[in-house]
Amino acid sequence: MIRKIIHIDEEKCNGCGLCAEACHEGAIDIIDGKAKLVRENFCDGFGDCLPGCPTGAITFEEREAPEYDEKAVKETKEKKTMDEMKHEHHESGCPGSRMAQFDRSEEEPVTVGRSVSRLAQWPCQIKLLPTQAPFFDGSKLLIAADCTAYAYANMHEDFMKGRITVIGCPKLDAVDYTEKLTAIIRDNDIKSVLQRAAENALKASGKFIPWQVVTISRDGRILD
Repeated sequence: MIRKIIHIDEEKCNGCGLCAEACHEGAIDIIDGKAKLVRENFCDGFGDCLPGCPTGAITFEEREAPEYDEKAVKETKEKKTMDEMKHEHHESGCPGSRMAQFDRSEEEPVTVGRSVSRLAQWPCQIKLLPTQAPFFDGSKLLIAADCTAYAYANMHEDFMKGRITVIGCPKLDAVDYTEKLTAIIRDNDIKSVLQRAAENALKASGKFIPWQVVTISRDGRILD
């Protein structure tokens, strides 16, 4: 089929690799010091790689090319995520960082005197989470300070139920969450976001999805 696709001028390319990093689909590799479009069916023709090229080596062209294969891109991303998680687990030796998804039925009853966990995935710490994972697709995302679960007694039922929960402490963790949250929101099919920590990430991701802020006081009251 004839469609819009990128063209890389290898004479202008300096091999910096910025285009490969910017290409979320993984269509570009650096080979022998030059950027190459190695998977034409992974190129969506949107040109995320163009703005970052310092030499102007990347342009659009209309030509015969295989159709963009969204399914293959998604499968490759998921495999890469799993491989990265396995590598991280092997390097750290920490079984608690192993990725898992739980089957949480929203209709699971709460019995008298016993609460039900609504945590839908593992890990939940922002520092340990991959930027892409199957459990993010089509999800409603809850971004919470880790102390809220201790302050608010009904955290699981009122906020975590039906959502993917990610937690962190913006005051004590020596890391800026914006970059990672931006990647999670940008590279996955997130339906909505709950928490103030995501405001900058939402703006940076370029996505316009519903979001809500809930502030919980230290004594467990909802303030707004």
